[in-house]
Amino acid sequence: MEKASPTTESPGKQKVRSAEVGTDILKALAQLSPSTSLSRLAEHVQMPASKVHRYLQALIASGFAEQNPATNHYGLGREALRVGLAALGGMDVLKVAAMPLSQLRDELNETCFVAVWGNQGATVVSIEPAVRAVTVVTQIGSVLPLLSSSTGLVFGAYLPQRETIELREQEMQGLNQADAKAYDEQFESIRQRGLHHVHGLLMPGVDALSAPVFDAFGKIAAVLTVVGPTSIFHADEQGPAAQRLLAATRAISWRMGFDG
Repeated sequence: MEKASPTTESPGKQKVRSAEVGTDILKALAQLSPSTSLSRLAEHVQMPASKVHRYLQALIASGFAEQNPATNHYGLGREALRVGLAALGGMDVLKVAAMPLSQLRDELNETCFVAVWGNQGATVVSIEPAVRAVTVVTQIGSVLPLLSSSTGLVFGAYLPQRETIELREQEMQGLNQADAKAYDEQFESIRQRGLHHVHGLLMPGVDALSAPVFDAFGKIAAVLTVVGPTSIFHADEQGPAAQRLLAATRAISWRMGFDG
């Protein structure tokens, strides 16, 4: 009676597995960038150093990894850079934010919108209105003030001052130095909390809650805002709406390449 031959992976499955291992090593090189030793890399991916070394040689040959001859450390190669730049070039915050924005509106049933920083300031570029008879009207193309809207204040907290200084000076005409210092303190507080809320600041009877979206370089790419009538929308920074907003902005930021 013949014995059954041991089960082996098909060539196709072996190739898929090999590709998965190579991808894991590329991810590890990115996480340990700008360079790392073979032993540290092997420990990070939890593989034998000899196995990692074989894959590194293949990655070096294809340009996806490189070795520094002075230190013998490994890092990402030119081809990996080209792939990364191509992926970043294809990232459109409006496309990435579309589904999370819609889901946030469905969860809260309040008007949610995305704003980006344009030539005139914080500009609304995408809106998901609340589904009910009475809703807060916000239009695409609306430009929101820097210092009297939650959206503008979040931009002011995270953008370089050179990008907001002109608008800030315009809106602060007639205010004193104490007011200027108060805004600086407010910006710092927003950065510490990661979001901001206002009660009737821009429109009486309307509350707003805003949080930033970041790109792969850690720069603010957009602001996601929820607005609703004070009578039914609770813009509490510790409340459930804030937690859902932060979950949405973190998901969008992660998809944009932000790893903070």
